[in-house]
Amino acid sequence: MDKVFLHQLLGRPTAPFRESHVASLVYEFLIQEKIPYFVDPIGNIVVGVDSKNSYLKKVKDKYKEPVRIFIAHMDHPGFHGAKWVNEKTLAVTWHGGTPRKFLNGARVWLADKTGWKGEGIIQKAKLNPMGSALASSWIVIKRLNDSDLKKKYLPQELYGGFAFSAPFWEKNKIIYTKAADDLVGVFAILSLAKTLKNKNRPFLGLLTRAEEVGFIGTIGHLDLGWLNKARESVVFVSLETSRTLPGALVGKGPIVRLGDRATPFDPSLVQILTQVAQRKLPKNFQRRIMDGGTCEATAAITFGFRAMGISIPLGNYHNQSFEGGPESRGEWGPAPEFVHTKDIEGMLALCEGLMERSELWADPWRSKRENMIASKKAAKHLLKLS
Repeated sequence: MDKVFLHQLLGRPTAPFRESHVASLVYEFLIQEKIPYFVDPIGNIVVGVDSKNSYLKKVKDKYKEPVRIFIAHMDHPGFHGAKWVNEKTLAVTWHGGTPRKFLNGARVWLADKTGWKGEGIIQKAKLNPMGSALASSWIVIKRLNDSDLKKKYLPQELYGGFAFSAPFWEKNKIIYTKAADDLVGVFAILSLAKTLKNKNRPFLGLLTRAEEVGFIGTIGHLDLGWLNKARESVVFVSLETSRTLPGALVGKGPIVRLGDRATPFDPSLVQILTQVAQRKLPKNFQRRIMDGGTCEATAAITFGFRAMGISIPLGNYHNQSFEGGPESRGEWGPAPEFVHTKDIEGMLALCEGLMERSELWADPWRSKRENMIASKKAAKHLLKLS
């Protein structure tokens, strides 16, 4: 696992509709590794082909197995500047899930299209009508990389999220960070693309925008209609960092996701993924319906595609202090997200396993069916007694 590159991703600022710094690092990686890519009209990055025409050809080629489209998002919940209240106070709107308590006085970072701009603290925090997340607040600027932000920047140019002592740090194989969701998934797709480069395998990656506010990038891509004639020849694989739940714990391995809050996933695909996990990670994976939230597999299913999902158990989902730990401001207050390096390595193993040549795609239930037939035969003499 390339921890240097993972750390670089975790160190980039990002928020819904403000993914440019993550995207620029992705471009650098793909160019350096000579992996083809292009950008769709919505701003999503398509990995593995260099143009729309190549994409359409890829999904129409006659492989014995479906094309696996691995999907992860480049954003994380955060805020956009709305207006200047005074020289050092910025009114902002929040996008995506957030902590609900201990918000006033919490630290935030600020950035613009050129990079990090400074830090501030939250004041006048206001939750949405449901009380489930921040809707708006003021940001009082405490540290500046530029003098007089108000004169230099339009408020809409600035954005940010919750800040901690560092963008990321690691202790006892646990990575604490401002945003693991879903930069870890982005890392997994790029790692897989590097492993598969120069191999003619049915692989594509899709790195999306604005997932945290309703799968906007994914919906935009699917709504292009490019895949309308390829529904039977493609399978979406959602890679996520998902809230820890009973039976889905940090450090116990990646999760074969049976479904999310909205829907169960395709049972045949879940069976394939389970058998891959049993082979690649015996006793080091978990299986569960991850109903702490929804993921991009649901968006794909809504558009008529088959989908499966792999999750990394995520501590302090959306910077909410569910599990506590370093720099937590208290239950339901801001806290760093955290993931285990063992779980990330497991996700990489499952992704590689899904791309290996296998007869599972032709008949995923064969072994289960054979076991059932054997059980019936073993009970043949008992059937006669009835």
